Amino acid sequence: METQKIKIAVVVLNWNGKSWLEKFLPTLVNHSKEATVFVADNASTDGSVSFVKDNFPTVKVIVNTKNGGYAKGYNDALKQIDAEYFVLINSDIEVTDRWLSPIISLMDSDKQIASCQPKILDYNSKTKFEYAGASGGFIDNLGYPFCRGRIFDFLEEDKGQYNDVIEVFWATGACLFVRAEHYKEVDGLDEDFFAHQEEIDMCWRLKNKGYKIMVEPKSVVYHVGGGTLNAGSPFKTHLNFRNNLFMLFKNLPTSYLFTIIPTRLVLDGVAALTFLNKEKGLQHVLAIAKAHFTFYFEIPKLLTKRQKINQKNNLAGKMVKSILIKNKMNGIKRFSEL
Repeated sequence: METQKIKIAVVVLNWNGKSWLEKFLPTLVNHSKEATVFVADNASTDGSVSFVKDNFPTVKVIVNTKNGGYAKGYNDALKQIDAEYFVLINSDIEVTDRWLSPIISLMDSDKQIASCQPKILDYNSKTKFEYAGASGGFIDNLGYPFCRGRIFDFLEEDKGQYNDVIEVFWATGACLFVRAEHYKEVDGLDEDFFAHQEEIDMCWRLKNKGYKIMVEPKSVVYHVGGGTLNAGSPFKTHLNFRNNLFMLFKNLPTSYLFTIIPTRLVLDGVAALTFLNKEKGLQHVLAIAKAHFTFYFEIPKLLTKRQKINQKNNLAGKMVKSILIKNKMNGIKRFSEL
């Protein structure tokens, strides 16, 4: 007898995040009655698995054999789930009542929507947008990601100014709704990223196939941010700089590849200098240098990946100008000023 396909699978990826599960899993379960909730554990050693099994009988637990990071952790877990929609959600997120239905209704109404995100607000300052996604993700002509409500490190107050449903370039991996068939069509998240920007890469690949990425701000969640990897971590710096180069090399149209990549390498060098007067400054500089050398080493593998992608121009959510120039030289901090 065949088991019935799940409509919505809400999947929390966990690695030694028992404290976050204690704090946020009760609310998630309570506000996700129409879904099946899973905890996918990346070989935790803090008692996370036994905590979930002992306290949440309705939550299904998937135990991965090792901590392969965000990308591999989700890829391994989602292979074991038969659902129409996957909802990838961080363990440090507080959901709200009826957070699922607006997005599922939107995606049900248009089969070309491959992925969507809610409005992401800051858990510690609930009137502000949160760094990882805000009210939808965009990218500029040099490959710098930014959001409605967040340009670089400046977070806007949420005053309802970005409450409209629009097509964006990327949806945040902190709370990512994705149609399962399309996730599988593009082979999911790129495991070589380990963590950070892999959702942007996947959204770009989905857009290259002609699908839409949306934001539905009627759905609201609150994100702690840095709950899994601290913002001041040199390892996080390494991942962000390396993965951005990986993503650009894979997805940029050929006509832009040989101008954008060298430009970004130079700008990364400038960015490295700005870290010198910060805490762990030298470690961050070395992290960026390592990111570049890793990128050079991985170019043959990236070329193979690139050949599988039909790179396109003029994708919705991609800005034709530089957000770096608009922000650093023109002083623009708010998305509405662009």
